[in-house]
Amino acid sequence: MNAEQPSADIATRKAEHIDLVLNEDVEFHRSAGFDRIEFVHEALPDLSLDELDLSTQFLGRPLAAPLVVSGMTGGTERAAEINRRIAAAVASLGLGMGVGSQRILAERPAVLNSFQVRSLAPNILLIANLGAVQLNYGFAADDCRRLIDSIGADALALHLNPLQEAIQPGGNTEFRGLLGKIAEVCRRLGRPVIVKEIGCGISGPTARRLVEAGVSAIDVGGAGGTCWTDIEGRRSTSPETRAVAATFREWGIPTADAIRAVRDACPTSPIIASGGLRNGLDIAKSLALGADLAAVAGPVLKAAVESSDAARELLSRFIRELRLAMFCTGSPRPTDLRRAITAEAIED
Repeated sequence: MNAEQPSADIATRKAEHIDLVLNEDVEFHRSAGFDRIEFVHEALPDLSLDELDLSTQFLGRPLAAPLVVSGMTGGTERAAEINRRIAAAVASLGLGMGVGSQRILAERPAVLNSFQVRSLAPNILLIANLGAVQLNYGFAADDCRRLIDSIGADALALHLNPLQEAIQPGGNTEFRGLLGKIAEVCRRLGRPVIVKEIGCGISGPTARRLVEAGVSAIDVGGAGGTCWTDIEGRRSTSPETRAVAATFREWGIPTADAIRAVRDACPTSPIIASGGLRNGLDIAKSLALGADLAAVAGPVLKAAVESSDAARELLSRFIRELRLAMFCTGSPRPTDLRRAITAEAIED
């Protein structure tokens, strides 16, 4: 059991999370693995840059490019404004987004509006969000359906975060039997279910078990981006917890390795790459390794705090960089990038 007392207010915790991401060095110091991946430059692409097609379908929804913004926040007025700014940016570019964990709605239903962005983005892929472990703490399929319906979402992301919960004061650490609960939600929900890690990665065997349980897509959530272990360590008032968090600060499967492992284990399953993608070239590399979609979080949060226009400009730059990677590898479609990485990168 965690010796510290749980936070009295989930909203306070969410606010602290935003402040730490914005103001502290809470990124992994280790690489997400994309620096090990190299493309073969094509000096004579038989393509027109303006005619490249980045569009894709994911879980039945069209996207102008294989890019979404990961769910990050909700539950406070500041979070509400951030979500609204991200939604406006995403809608203008034809992308998708998730919202942060909606667990808070069980205790504070009045903050529902902080997650509701559908009116600003009627046509985007919108993903609801709940910690999977909450299925062991009273949440059931009907509750998940209400979370989806309350924001007009297209799918539900169940996030896995055992290390964060173990470090977090008052964290929920009863993970026994959780796979069966996830399978039950998949059977009863009637909507696509995505399972994601939040920064420690998903292994190939675990991804296979999730897919066999009925999960529609895997978000690898690998190591290399925002480090939630460090965030919870910084929030703690216990010197011991801070020391433990420091020990595990670099724990996890680098994102590039997680993508390859999950693709090998689940050859036909939709895969989302997230964790340390910091530009369009990282996105291109994640697609080359086998992901169907890329998801970014921290950089978009920082831009959205400034304005919706800043978030849109950042995402637009990522798309332009992805387009250039396709052009300079002779890849007409994002899926063609899989043929463009070096043999050494494939064998690594």
